[in-house]
Amino acid sequence: MRVGFTTSFPVEVIFAAGKTPVDLNNIFISGSPLRMVQDAEAAGFPRNICSWIKGIYETVLESDIRTVIGVVQGDCSNTHSLMSLLQDRDIEVIPFSFPYNKERESLKREIDTLCERFGVSKKQVSEIKIELDRIRAKLVELDRLTYEKRTVTGGENHLWLVSSSDFNGDFVRYERELDSLLREVGEREQRQEKQTVQVQNWSSTRREIRLAYIGVPPIITDLYDFLPGQGADIIFNEVQRQFAMPYLKEDLVDQYLAFTYPYTVFDRLADIGEEVRRRQIDGILSYSQAFCHRQIDNILLKKYLRLPFLTIEGDQPTELDERTKLRLESFLDVIRFSR
Repeated sequence: MRVGFTTSFPVEVIFAAGKTPVDLNNIFISGSPLRMVQDAEAAGFPRNICSWIKGIYETVLESDIRTVIGVVQGDCSNTHSLMSLLQDRDIEVIPFSFPYNKERESLKREIDTLCERFGVSKKQVSEIKIELDRIRAKLVELDRLTYEKRTVTGGENHLWLVSSSDFNGDFVRYERELDSLLREVGEREQRQEKQTVQVQNWSSTRREIRLAYIGVPPIITDLYDFLPGQGADIIFNEVQRQFAMPYLKEDLVDQYLAFTYPYTVFDRLADIGEEVRRRQIDGILSYSQAFCHRQIDNILLKKYLRLPFLTIEGDQPTELDERTKLRLESFLDVIRFSR
């Protein structure tokens, strides 16, 4: 049985129960996302509701998923209403909450309740965690190769880290494919930081601009393809990296306390600041999903991250529009001139 979920949570429990976890966001964006959003709006979803919520709703209805775990605290407040709609369609809904104050006992109770619901013991969950952490250690290496050796592209980094939320439903196969990629990467030549960029009728040799991408994974479909052609690449994917649980804590509760995404912007800032320094970031792309409360976090992110900072917003699952391309090009020029 496949168990859907709305954002990263202790996926070890689902694997321990012998079931297949499905990150509904990943299934949505890799399917026919624009059509799904339109179908949800035709079913009554308001225009000014996040497209991810609409996509998750349609994804569940079009799949064989009969159980959905909704993260009702620590993610999107719209999940509450989404769960009601799914329950009305005879989908079993299971709530999960990350405590706002990061109180350890509260999170432990949530995980224990989840274990009881799926009939698994702490020992079974711990055994799965060992398996997953071995894979996560390899993802940490893939991430290092992205910013240190430059043998992994920003797009590859994004895809592998974001899919670690559910390991594509099969962590054995996922690890095998990851091992294959790492072997291939080991044979690649280190990317040159200096590139010749063609801009209209003239060319220039410039050092590649190192960007940090912060915020939820983009609904825009071609961002990671567009930037390399402009002499830039993303070498830090904030939330995607968090999905891979890079801190590799021994205890399951501690691991999900270290997971910055469901907690305050200050938890995120501590992590972002450290990685920006480690990776010698030149500028920050902050992505905001239309109609999302996390847009407000940009006030503090921009205040404390003292680097060139550009906020881009996505709404529908489409390619970059011409206005956003122009803003990105201008932003990269500002970074070049400031250097």
